[in-house]
Amino acid sequence: MRRFRPARVLVVTLFFACLPHASALAVETLDWSQCLAEAAAHHPDLRSAAESVRQAEAQRKIVRGGLLPSVSASAGGRRSGSTDAAARGAWSYGVNASQLLYDGAKTSSQVKSATETLKSSRYGEESVSVDTRYALRTAFVQLLTAQQQVSLAEEIMTKRKQNLRLIELLYKSGTENIGSLSKARADLAEAEFEVSQARRALELAQVVLGTQLGRHSPGQIRVTGQFTAKEPTRQSPDFDRIAKESPAYLNLTAQKDAAGYSLQAARSAFMPSVYLSTGFGNSAFRQLPPDRTDWQAGIDVSVPIYAGGSGRAGVARATAVVNQLSADEQSLYLSLMRSLAQAWKNFRDAAGNVDVQKKYLAAASERARIADAQYSAGLVSFNDWTIIEDNLVNAKKSYLNAQSNLLTAEAAWVQAKGGKLESR
Repeated sequence: MRRFRPARVLVVTLFFACLPHASALAVETLDWSQCLAEAAAHHPDLRSAAESVRQAEAQRKIVRGGLLPSVSASAGGRRSGSTDAAARGAWSYGVNASQLLYDGAKTSSQVKSATETLKSSRYGEESVSVDTRYALRTAFVQLLTAQQQVSLAEEIMTKRKQNLRLIELLYKSGTENIGSLSKARADLAEAEFEVSQARRALELAQVVLGTQLGRHSPGQIRVTGQFTAKEPTRQSPDFDRIAKESPAYLNLTAQKDAAGYSLQAARSAFMPSVYLSTGFGNSAFRQLPPDRTDWQAGIDVSVPIYAGGSGRAGVARATAVVNQLSADEQSLYLSLMRSLAQAWKNFRDAAGNVDVQKKYLAAASERARIADAQYSAGLVSFNDWTIIEDNLVNAKKSYLNAQSNLLTAEAAWVQAKGGKLESR
């Protein structure tokens, strides 16, 4: 019979023991579309904004109820008696209805104000979507960049190790001094530190993206994507149109319109109120149901005469609110114009910088390739060679940072022009 070797049994045992741990550390890979869909379904800020819209819808229905008829019904019965008289009963019922005929358009103005408030809530929900998309996109770019930074840091560390082995051989042969060897060792130490630093940044970026997705336990996440912008940069946009179509501006405009209708309602407080009322019912003793029904119908008129100046104060307050929101609307428009111009400028600068850094990287790579061959042949000094090597490392980092800044600047531009989660 074939006998199992102890080492082989140990390897198999360790393999199966590590399977649960390996599955627990599985990395989930997401693309941008998947992140958008998950955030739209689970982000708490979006749920909160949706509930605010539902509150506004309910409030509009409450105010609108003032224009509809009001109907109430009542019924009751009781028995009473004493030691000197027999017990007897009393029974009653009634139905009453009223309908507003005229109140100086106070209630209708309140309904219009509630309608504009509902619009404002919906625009506010869109504003939350805009901010959520920006936060999600920056977190996505941060993780995408962190992944590349880990790969780049490991690549640099491998190159530093190769350089150190070369310098150690040259030092042992007497062609390099202790200063060169110390510099190579320091470069490797820095590269090893940057690998650890990049891995910690990767863990942080995973947590940040996980929270922006609405997850309580982010886990290990990996994202896929390209460092290319989708927004065009050639044609200058219409800042005025974009500003006036942004959810933030429309939100404030709706608030101002709602305040205008509230002002109309406040002015209607001096107008009379006219109601049509009707009802029927009766009460009886002992006999149930009552043997007759009484009815009544009429018109009720209420005229405000004096309320201690509260009516005028209400009008003054509503007027001030309208004036304040009008000023806020103008201020927001100017602020949006500044933000759009700044975001557009940063986006175009970031796009141009990527092209520049790409050329620098190509040049640094070519210089490093030539310098490696020259240094191996003894045609350049250690100082010149290390300067070229450091320039290559810095060029790779600068190019990655430029790519990352491009996507971040694009996200800021999309936010400035009101891009929501649905805008991809």
